Amino acid sequence: MAYTAMSGIGTAAGDDPLQTAVWRLRSRACWTDAAALLEPRAGDDADVALQRVALLVEQCLYTEQGWAEAEDALRTAEALARDDDERGAAACERGHLAYAATLLGVRDRADEARAALGRAAALIAPGAPARALLDFRRGLIAENLAASPQAARAAYRRAHAGATAHGDTLLLSFTWRHLAGLALREGELAEARHGFAESLRIREELGYLVGTAPALASLADAETEPEASRLRAEAKRLFRLLGGVPTWLAGRLTPPATAV
Repeated sequence: MAYTAMSGIGTAAGDDPLQTAVWRLRSRACWTDAAALLEPRAGDDADVALQRVALLVEQCLYTEQGWAEAEDALRTAEALARDDDERGAAACERGHLAYAATLLGVRDRADEARAALGRAAALIAPGAPARALLDFRRGLIAENLAASPQAARAAYRRAHAGATAHGDTLLLSFTWRHLAGLALREGELAEARHGFAESLRIREELGYLVGTAPALASLADAETEPEASRLRAEAKRLFRLLGGVPTWLAGRLTPPATAV
């Protein structure tokens, strides 16, 4: 099994039953249970260890909890990495964990995030499937830590092209959403609506339930009434169904106050 943090492996008929079980748990915000199915058993389980890290880092980003478990899993994956691809993938996960901790105000690890993703870039070959995910995560840092939308857009576009080339459908839902977010900030409503709608469509088709509420909320931001309120109501329903996950979405589900 080739390591892939975002491809949505397990969503298609005929996929490995283990991966299908992992996906079903992950998509319903049961990351700990999904990770428990992927306990590394021997020194040749680097791919499994990397996938487990990706799950636990995603849990941190969506719940703001589980940091110690993610760090432990990351150290295991780093120890098991045997070649440049695996070392690059582990560095990419370290960068993403450090980014999440910085973004959510746990601890400022911005320098660590940049250094880890830089190390990943030196290890992951151009054109490799994992390169698209790396480009996406570099875009996140450019947008949310460096406040550089132009650099973010360039990175997201590279990630989008790579995800398209390698059939990484779930990653495409992220690139569509973030490119649309930049378009919305610039007042390009038609482009924003299209990107947000594509992101939502992919997530619904994959059954990525935990990512559907954010996609609905994002599309609502680009829509007019009454459609915006309908989308937010559906996002709220899913948000409550999953026990208030992702935690950072709560403040976005209240419509903006009407000017008086």
